[in-house]
Amino acid sequence: MRVDAHHHLWDLSVRDQDWIDPVSMSAIRRDFGETDLVTAAADMDRTVLVQTVTVLDETPELLAIAEQSSLIGAVTGWVDLTRPVSEVLAKLAAGVGGKWLRGIRHQVQGEPDPRWLCRDDVRHGLQAVFDAGLLYELLVLPHQLPAAVETVAAFPDSPFVLDHCAKPPIASGSMEPWASAIRSLAGFENVTCKLSGLVTEADWTQWTVRDLRRYVDVVLESFGPARLMFGSDWPVCLLAASYPEVLGAVEELTADLTVDERARVFGDTAAEVYRLT
Repeated sequence: MRVDAHHHLWDLSVRDQDWIDPVSMSAIRRDFGETDLVTAAADMDRTVLVQTVTVLDETPELLAIAEQSSLIGAVTGWVDLTRPVSEVLAKLAAGVGGKWLRGIRHQVQGEPDPRWLCRDDVRHGLQAVFDAGLLYELLVLPHQLPAAVETVAAFPDSPFVLDHCAKPPIASGSMEPWASAIRSLAGFENVTCKLSGLVTEADWTQWTVRDLRRYVDVVLESFGPARLMFGSDWPVCLLAASYPEVLGAVEELTADLTVDERARVFGDTAAEVYRLT
């Protein structure tokens, strides 16, 4: 099974995506629906649909899309972790497409407090997520990785997924403190990582596979192929690369792995983590 473990869909007539700058990000300031996804991800057997905004109404909309799709096999939604969570999750699970809910994510990258994940109310919310049998996706920037490490350590038996390799500073060419923090986070076996979102951390107009390699090598060495999974981050990736270009880059970066290891990266790990069938 080949799996794209990270993509998005949105309809601007339903809800504005106010994070999309109309000038610098004009390439993605349009609707992206399930039909577009089927065309883009033609080589994939299953995909994971991930939330884009911190609006509760978006999650049941994504679940309803998954219910009608033969391609989308899991949804990562959003809930407010700082408020009572259990009842909200139960309602989502009981609604249309609720069986496809596999995880929860919050845009921690936008929180001004670098230790937001360590707040008591957030930790209570995370416990409710895990009690509901869901995973939590870490969307953090490099300076927020220490808090992510502390949080994972506080829930050693619960599943975490790191999005976009914690957005390494590829455009600047810097490695630290990102690399050291990645190694610390990877020391926890309950964390898997997505090889996703890298082209948009590089120079959008002139990135090369070579620019990505040092960072992917750190992640490969730290997590190992068995805890890595491919994600396109489509359509956000279109700011820097087409879907085939993103897929081709990750295939080139993992070309030295064994057949079984590549199978883990391009499907088996995601199938296990997201319980795909």
